[in-house]
Amino acid sequence: MSENTKLLRVLVVGCGNMGTSHAFAYHTLPGFQICGIVSTGKSKEVLNQKLGGDYPLFSDLDEALQQTQPDAVCISTYPDTHESFAIKALESNCHVFLEKPIADSVAGAERVAAAAQKANKKLVVGYILRHHPSWIQFVELTRELGKPLVMRMNLNQQSHGAAWAVHKNLMKSLSPIVDCGVHYIDVMCQMTRSRPVQVSAIGARLTNDIPVGNYNYGQLQIRFEDGSVGWYEAGWGPMISETAFFVKDVIGPKGAVSIVAKDAGAAGKSDSVEAHTKTEWLRYHRADLNEKEELKLEDAWISMEDEPDHQELCNREQLYFLKAIHENLDLTDHVADAVNSLRIAFACDESVRTGQVVSLI
Repeated sequence: MSENTKLLRVLVVGCGNMGTSHAFAYHTLPGFQICGIVSTGKSKEVLNQKLGGDYPLFSDLDEALQQTQPDAVCISTYPDTHESFAIKALESNCHVFLEKPIADSVAGAERVAAAAQKANKKLVVGYILRHHPSWIQFVELTRELGKPLVMRMNLNQQSHGAAWAVHKNLMKSLSPIVDCGVHYIDVMCQMTRSRPVQVSAIGARLTNDIPVGNYNYGQLQIRFEDGSVGWYEAGWGPMISETAFFVKDVIGPKGAVSIVAKDAGAAGKSDSVEAHTKTEWLRYHRADLNEKEELKLEDAWISMEDEPDHQELCNREQLYFLKAIHENLDLTDHVADAVNSLRIAFACDESVRTGQVVSLI
């Protein structure tokens, strides 16, 4: 059996929203075989039943690695375990798919990147928007707007019930603008292709349900070397407003491009994981004026109604992971971008905590 036809045996670690979606990808896509499922609680039994109930279950990663001897490990646990789990998997000679963020500190992210390089194994970080055709087109269209760019983005989530429980667990180690913000910081860096030079940020602790010193609302601002600027806002919790919670808008000298999610941006959907990746429409505005200084062109509406759903996006991420392994793709830039976006996010976190502007150069 050739390397490209041999099934990739994957150990699934973490069985929450993302872990479940990745497990379904491995369960249904050709080229993969789940060799075990790991979680500390009962979520592994729940996931196993959804998948047919046939997979070996483990509560301990070391035991699972030793017994299953996987080719790859998928890590979708809380961020404070990402570094230790990823390094353990890499040192066990496994390729790693790691949900974002790469670690819960910049130094930790650098250690994970170094471990992947040392082991000569593939490390793919779960930046799901990089696999979304609508977001790919969104980024491409912004490059027609000239420079500098003004990038305005947010994802506020009025979370309650199970979603609020997940957010409270995340905030034991990270703030919303770090955990969620890395996606959109990564997008901004793709749009500008310029070096970020300075960040500032504000935040507020709106509940006693999270650790003292953390905050569940934050807003960051980034200045880039080419004059571009961007802001991103994230709030989590039952008190968060659903007015203007979904803004994805970029302005340049030649016009503007916006994601207009009429359905996904509707009331009551701000904590829906499925809605977070929906775009539905891109609105492309051109600034060209005629001799009367009126707009020459009407805005173009680009329909994205046939876009992939959340599960299909996870499938595409895993097919990219498989391709990276089979075709020996150079992931140096991919990993460097994951570390860089986290470095910027933590600089913003530092700005919230100190009240100071933070230089990145």
